[in-house]
Amino acid sequence: MNTAEFAEALKPAVSALPSNFMLDGATYAKGAELGFEGMDFYVGGRGGVLGDVPADVVTATFVYFEPDGIRDGWDRSGTVMARERAAAEFATCAHEWARAHLADGPDYRRAADLLDRVVQGASPAGAPLFAAWRSLDEPADDKALVLHRLNALRELRGGLHAGAILAAGFQPLEAVMLSTPYMAAIFGWPEPHPDSSVMQIAWDGAEESTNVAFGRALEVLDEAERAELLALCEAIVASQI
Repeated sequence: MNTAEFAEALKPAVSALPSNFMLDGATYAKGAELGFEGMDFYVGGRGGVLGDVPADVVTATFVYFEPDGIRDGWDRSGTVMARERAAAEFATCAHEWARAHLADGPDYRRAADLLDRVVQGASPAGAPLFAAWRSLDEPADDKALVLHRLNALRELRGGLHAGAILAAGFQPLEAVMLSTPYMAAIFGWPEPHPDSSVMQIAWDGAEESTNVAFGRALEVLDEAERAELLALCEAIVASQI
């Protein structure tokens, strides 16, 4: 298996698993407790790793969201707390989700060690949210640490994928409608929504390019270590409770 194939095989752990804490009701309950409205904790927390930047910087990194909604959410979230604190609170929700929803069994310590080598060795080019998340303080316990580092790689893959789909000629909403059309309204896009099915070949090419680019980050591990990381990640994904 080459590194691009490993990158594809890791998608359930890298792309899907960390998104669970962002979708969890407990995260939004925490946001409301802190004083955020609706999606503003997501906007302020995820974007907060970038610091107190202009709203358009956040819309540029979020890519798939309707820009005006992100601008408004960013401006509102800044009145609740400092950007750095919002990012730390958001990361804490990730850590708490891991402690509550990842069962004992997999070797989380070994997974965290292998993930750390990938995270620290990866180029941040084209992935500002990855670079910023990588600078956050990390949790001490192994389950939370694994999810923290997987989310770093989620931001890395997300940045690389966004570059690939834009280079392939997609507008953000077109990409959403081809990959996750049920998310269009959540991402703030009003109807009518376009039919992007004719762009499937371009999408497939962007996916291949993303796997090649993300696979370069996996080159820090040898083939046996990549296979070990994949097996550990599959066990961790299967451990969800």
